[in-house]
Amino acid sequence: MTTAAVFLSGLGLGASLIMAIGAQNAHVLRMGVQRRHVLLTVAACIVIDIALIGLGVAGAGALIEASPLLMAVARWGGAAFLLWYGLRCWARLGADAGLAGPATDAPVSAGAALGTVVAMSLLNPHVYLDTVVLLGSIGGRYPADQRPAFSAGAMVASLLWFSALGFGASRYATVLARPRVWLGIEALTGAVMVGLGVKLAFGG
Repeated sequence: MTTAAVFLSGLGLGASLIMAIGAQNAHVLRMGVQRRHVLLTVAACIVIDIALIGLGVAGAGALIEASPLLMAVARWGGAAFLLWYGLRCWARLGADAGLAGPATDAPVSAGAALGTVVAMSLLNPHVYLDTVVLLGSIGGRYPADQRPAFSAGAMVASLLWFSALGFGASRYATVLARPRVWLGIEALTGAVMVGLGVKLAFGG
């Protein structure tokens, strides 16, 4: 198998996993529409994904799967965080209904924005399952000299997707921030977070 084919394999698999609606994507979309710390949020998601993909292909996936304690902590901690975040989004629906849109939210510091995106990424076990375990196990099947190409493909998928999502939302924020559209985004974000939290807590 050629290096280009291995790269495209990683790119395609990485894209198929990362483009699904999830906690990271919903948060990046929200920050993009608000035009708040978009570069920081996008960069943090990309760096985290790159690190986890690299660890997975290097063999860390097997270590995570072998640690019930680590998975249990991630499961319950992630469920609590996602439920809290989702319920907070829903709580804002009533307050936002009579307002002009997301710009009326309280200011968010760079530190708080970074902390939120890191928590959103690392407290969700599905992030580890997708990047470290799944991508890692598939990438690990390739010969050692082809694994960097597979990893690079998956990493480029992360780079392209988060950049398009965050900066695309910021570019079209005028449309996306209209009251009814914004309420839909808040409702969808809340539903995604609560759904993932419930699934983590009770669905395993």
